[in-house]
Amino acid sequence: MRYASAYLKMRVLGALDNAPGRTRHERVRQVAAMTFIDENGQPRSFTWRTIQTWWYRYKIHGVTGMTPQERSDKGRPRKVTPEELLEAINAVLPTFHQKDPKDTKKQKKPTKLAIYRRCIEKGLLQKDRLAQTTFFRFVREFDLLKPDADEQNKRRRAFSMQYANQLWQADTMVGPFVRDGTQNRQARLIAFIDDASRVICHGEFFFEENAGTLVRALKAAFYKRGIPEQLLVDYV
Repeated sequence: MRYASAYLKMRVLGALDNAPGRTRHERVRQVAAMTFIDENGQPRSFTWRTIQTWWYRYKIHGVTGMTPQERSDKGRPRKVTPEELLEAINAVLPTFHQKDPKDTKKQKKPTKLAIYRRCIEKGLLQKDRLAQTTFFRFVREFDLLKPDADEQNKRRRAFSMQYANQLWQADTMVGPFVRDGTQNRQARLIAFIDDASRVICHGEFFFEENAGTLVRALKAAFYKRGIPEQLLVDYV
């Protein structure tokens, strides 16, 4: 049976408000006995443990906790991190430029295979932890052999959070002209986006862009998605 959609999960959680019972556990048991119709017209029912899990996820992460999340380590090596790999590469690269001063021949750029073998020889990497093909793949995906790769990767990861509600970013943009009484006024959009899930927590148009409208939009975002751990706003 396919997984329940976020819409169906929220309907199930919404039923808890009107379910009979003195405690939340009793209400969860009552909802577990109900049957819900999904978007395809199919009857669906869920165990009380499943509903309990959804409730805890919603309490912690808000609506974003209802959507399926990819593994946090998807696309990353499980035994060697990109940071460790970059440190090993930076440690062996200088050894390829050590040559006899009398040798006037232009030195060729070392290949990925040569770098991998040198890392193994120096004991910086182990074959059983990082295969040659995996080394090639992550060098390519993380651009580890490009100039200033360390700084570039740090900038790319600067605001790349792992979980929803760890960081929200706020931004504004000018919107369309809207009739306000007898005159046309340009609207301005204030929006908040979750860094990890890329979900728009809240977006709203205002005629004014100031602290008051920012607070109004932020309160609406809190109401919808909960409170984040960090908030990045470039207002002065």
